[in-house]
Amino acid sequence: MAGVKLTCLDCGQGNRIPEAKLSDNPKCGTCGAPLMTQKPKEVSLDWLKKAQKIDDLPLVVDFWAAWCGPCRMMAPEFAKAAGALKGKARFVKLDTEANPQAGGLYGIRGIPLLVAFKGGRETARQAGAMPAGQIIDWVGRA
Repeated sequence: MAGVKLTCLDCGQGNRIPEAKLSDNPKCGTCGAPLMTQKPKEVSLDWLKKAQKIDDLPLVVDFWAAWCGPCRMMAPEFAKAAGALKGKARFVKLDTEANPQAGGLYGIRGIPLLVAFKGGRETARQAGAMPAGQIIDWVGRA
């Protein structure tokens, strides 16, 4: 049976979900955590690396830091975009302050930085704060 592969961002287990069920709040078969959420999930660098390789859905990452004013301004807009695209893309946040090695690994020159991954590859990146509508349009193009 074919399905969409998603990594549980709580336990790291890979899951296969029927595409028709993506908007029905699927849960991890191992730990029961939700796999598709209305809000972006804060992840560690290890979970991000695993999800970017495994996930079939677009994975949209907001690289941010608490000291960054534009990052804080964009956070509610990123959350609105996550809710609007639930079932079509997954939205996660990675704190670059807590995960300093992400800068070199992903070539981060400034934050906020949005990076989209699909099928294990980076498909797009966009630096700077954006409103929800612009994020949604960007994800559609990415």
